[in-house]
Amino acid sequence: MNNNSEWISAGYVTEGVSEKIDLVKEINRLKKEKNAIIMAHYYQVKEIQEIADFVGDSLALAQQAAKTNADIILLAGVFFMGETAKILSPDKKVLVPDLNAGCSLADSCPADAFEAFVKQYPNHEVVTYVNTSAAVKALSDIVVTSTNAVAVINSIPKETPILFGPDRNLGNYLQGLSGREMILWDGACHVHEKFSVEKIAQLKKDHPNALLLAHPECKKPLLIMADFIGSTAALLKYSVENKSKEFIVATEAGIIHQMQKASPEKLFIPAPPMDSTCGCNDCEFMKLNTLQKIYLTLKHEYPEVYVDEDIRLKALKPIERMLDLSAKLKL
Repeated sequence: MNNNSEWISAGYVTEGVSEKIDLVKEINRLKKEKNAIIMAHYYQVKEIQEIADFVGDSLALAQQAAKTNADIILLAGVFFMGETAKILSPDKKVLVPDLNAGCSLADSCPADAFEAFVKQYPNHEVVTYVNTSAAVKALSDIVVTSTNAVAVINSIPKETPILFGPDRNLGNYLQGLSGREMILWDGACHVHEKFSVEKIAQLKKDHPNALLLAHPECKKPLLIMADFIGSTAALLKYSVENKSKEFIVATEAGIIHQMQKASPEKLFIPAPPMDSTCGCNDCEFMKLNTLQKIYLTLKHEYPEVYVDEDIRLKALKPIERMLDLSAKLKL
């Protein structure tokens, strides 16, 4: 490891970057030189999405991590995504641009508290959303994403009771779709919790032809208003295939970059949060990543993601079970 004292501060590299440096050019050079791949979530800023080798939602990132031949995976997203990549690719170096890029939903479910919760329901199938730490995944029977959650729930025998965590909104939505009653952990995503139903209702009045697209992590009143509910990837697909020319998008605003690229002739309006005068709802954790941090992370190969081997092996089983089922169902 480099001993440069300017390197590390608050979980990321802080060495000054000259304004004369062409960051895109240098990042591409480092990727080639180090056989590295950049995987970016849809919620990243557009500059990072454009430099990435692969852009996707949680399921797609997990699938890509499992099959890449790169020596280095730089995960531009939040920390649990880096952990998932490391769980699937223990022989590869997994980097994240900022260790502080956490997740409010994952943080709402500490492993020790979740373990105590699980022990209260010993005969239940433990199904956890991918937005969790490696330690919580290690306590699970199967992991799901918003893309495959319904299919996973429906694949579990009806006589088997289910415990679901950590997102209560997604859990309630899944109960409604599957008809299965589940024990729910009381967690939520701060971004999807903050949408204002009142402001969105006004937007619909102002744009009567606009369709409301919503992520299932949103609260039930908003989901009732929605014209279409789906994962980030599903929302993108729907916006491309639907003939409507206007959409109100109730998920993290980063996805609008891909929607606009795919359908430049259409209007995409970010759904507003309750506690802000701005017109969009951003995840501050996702937005901690920058091109400068990506450049320095590739240059110094730090910060690196580590997962305890015992935890990794336990977490690998429910993730592989999810991936196998997704492949079987062609999700």
